[in-house]
Amino acid sequence: MGNLDPSVQEFKDFVNKHPKIVREIRKSGRSWQEYYEKWALLGESDPYWNEFTEADTTDNHSQHKSTNENEEKDLISQLMKYTQKIDVDKLQGQIDQLSKAVGSVQEMVSQFKSTGPKESPKDPFHWIKD
Repeated sequence: MGNLDPSVQEFKDFVNKHPKIVREIRKSGRSWQEYYEKWALLGESDPYWNEFTEADTTDNHSQHKSTNENEEKDLISQLMKYTQKIDVDKLQGQIDQLSKAVGSVQEMVSQFKSTGPKESPKDPFHWIKD
């Protein structure tokens, strides 16, 4: 590990100062090479890198947690709205129709199974014999 090129080591230190770069690379699927080249061309002080700095990780974590809680609350409220819009009588009618259709199909299948193929005589041409 001590044999790294000095510029690569500097980039490593830079990435440690900008942890959002790691998340962005994992999320986007872009290569480390792409970010290394940008770092080499733009330098560390370029405004491009401002979006990758984290001011306070605990503050960011609590903000992320509250965002997740809000998303969960939104999802639950949407589900509640959908369930309130459901007409139970209409749903019951559709379930009854589906049940009748399944029953009809089962009855037809059982009729076909009970009739089955008729046995044909083993020698259908036995009357031709001399």
